[in-house]
Amino acid sequence: MKATCQDLLDEYRELAALCATLTAAQWREPSAFHDWSAWDEIAHLCYFDQTALQAANDPQAFLRDAQALNALMAGGGHISAVARDTYGHLDGPALLAYWQPLYEQLVRTLAALDPKARLPWYGPPMSARSFATARLMETWAHGQDVWDTAGRARAPTARLKHVAHIGATTYGWTFVNRGEPVPGLAPYIALSAPDGSEWTWNEPQQDNYVRGSAEDFCLLVTQRRHLDDTRLQYSAGPARQWLAQAQCFAGPPANGPAAGTRVLRMASAG
Repeated sequence: MKATCQDLLDEYRELAALCATLTAAQWREPSAFHDWSAWDEIAHLCYFDQTALQAANDPQAFLRDAQALNALMAGGGHISAVARDTYGHLDGPALLAYWQPLYEQLVRTLAALDPKARLPWYGPPMSARSFATARLMETWAHGQDVWDTAGRARAPTARLKHVAHIGATTYGWTFVNRGEPVPGLAPYIALSAPDGSEWTWNEPQQDNYVRGSAEDFCLLVTQRRHLDDTRLQYSAGPARQWLAQAQCFAGPPANGPAAGTRVLRMASAG
């Protein structure tokens, strides 16, 4: 649990260090992720880190507030608007200054929990370890939007294994979430890690597989890249069907980006 939380903290700190270099214009520049700016991305993370702390410290209050948020979303509300209403009085640097002690406190709180302790969330309850991993995935994914918009390439790290694991284990859920039958066995997944080693999931299959870099796989399952914008290799059938709509994050079915629309904007680099 402590190792997972250290990875989570490192993920937060890397993104915060990037945000500390942003200009006022870069804080407000729309990204390719639904036109969210870096400010929107951090406000989103900040909002859910704050509710994550509530889930850990006061589960009953969290469930009450979560019910109200779910009702708002069901009525056509947008989570981006909720974050803007909550933190709209803060500019980018002030939002960053508010967020940093919040995520530090969240990590300390999670690290003190039994890994199997159950925490409520907006879907089913999760173990503390899964909860921390989910926060890491969310931070990495929304952080990618900031890196892309800032025009800077992010060096992949071993922390990607947490994101890849969520991606690999949500194969069936991707279909169930859409009300579709699961088309067959989960494919064999073999990914090249940043250090040159290999990470694998599921039983080897000659005709049902996904291979490639862990970074490309994580970008796909978090819907930060279209399949055609990766170098993943895959078989026809269930693997191809899954990759075309893979979604490793909770919530209603979401459609990924069109090819070529969510890419690193190198022209924006300063």
